[in-house]
Amino acid sequence: MTELSAIPKPRPQPTPRSEPFWDALREDRVVLQRCDQCQGWIHYPRLRCPQCMSSKLSWHEVGGTGTVFSFTVAESPTAPNFVDEVPQCIVIVELDEGVHITGTLVGVAPDGVRIGMRVGPHFDHGEDGVTLLRFTPLS
Repeated sequence: MTELSAIPKPRPQPTPRSEPFWDALREDRVVLQRCDQCQGWIHYPRLRCPQCMSSKLSWHEVGGTGTVFSFTVAESPTAPNFVDEVPQCIVIVELDEGVHITGTLVGVAPDGVRIGMRVGPHFDHGEDGVTLLRFTPLS
């Protein structure tokens, strides 16, 4: 291990608003907010619906599947903490519900990634109790 790869990676800090999202990931589930008024799906977690401004939001389990909307392959570390993850495939996934989530794609070589590729959730359980949502290609 190099000195740079020994630097701890930054980890998400769940807030009261986002805690249901992180709690579900820890249980290998994906949940999203949905507006009870206009039925719009919402991500990232918020206090109000960005479409109709309603504060009546509820959490619903979804499959976590979608398609690669956009991607880039980082050939250099995005920060010194990530020197051990190069090359890193950073994706924007359009979930089947229509929301976009940024994450990393695992389980595929960088030259195998394509716009429109079907992906599903990969739950990366950290030693600190935080689970990251990554994505992996679906067959």
